[in-house]
Amino acid sequence: MADTENLNQADVVSILRDSGYVMLTTALNDGKLLAHPMVPQQVTDDADVWFFIGMQGDQATALLKNPEVNIAVAEAGNWLSVAGRVEFVDDQDKKDELWNDQVAAWFTGGRNDPELGLMKVVGDSAQHWGLEGGKVSALAQIAKAKVTGDRTAGGSDTTEL
Repeated sequence: MADTENLNQADVVSILRDSGYVMLTTALNDGKLLAHPMVPQQVTDDADVWFFIGMQGDQATALLKNPEVNIAVAEAGNWLSVAGRVEFVDDQDKKDELWNDQVAAWFTGGRNDPELGLMKVVGDSAQHWGLEGGKVSALAQIAKAKVTGDRTAGGSDTTEL
């Protein structure tokens, strides 16, 4: 877990790498927000996050017109929000590198499925809110706060990526 008062890029990378799923939010043409659960395929040391995406859905259509996104991670006592922008990448070698059985379950046409898109989210900034001590400690702090009526300790910080 990151220090909530001294967030840095390495903290953001660590949290993203530990996340099995994230919520990726974008804006539709009418301004409504659309969020989908996504599986990061790779998080680079620069905090770039790689995803596979179906190119025929509402999310891809919206992202092609407005690449600004938010990645959200939430777990007990630990919340991360990353603002960034999507870049669609046409790179068969990168697709091959990131391909795995989970992706194959969604894209039955394989690595050459015409609907299979590859995108990279380049982060601009991140904000983290959290409680000290990791998941178990955070759950205990939350439970204690409910019983005592006190606020949990913790804090937040923002960093540029």
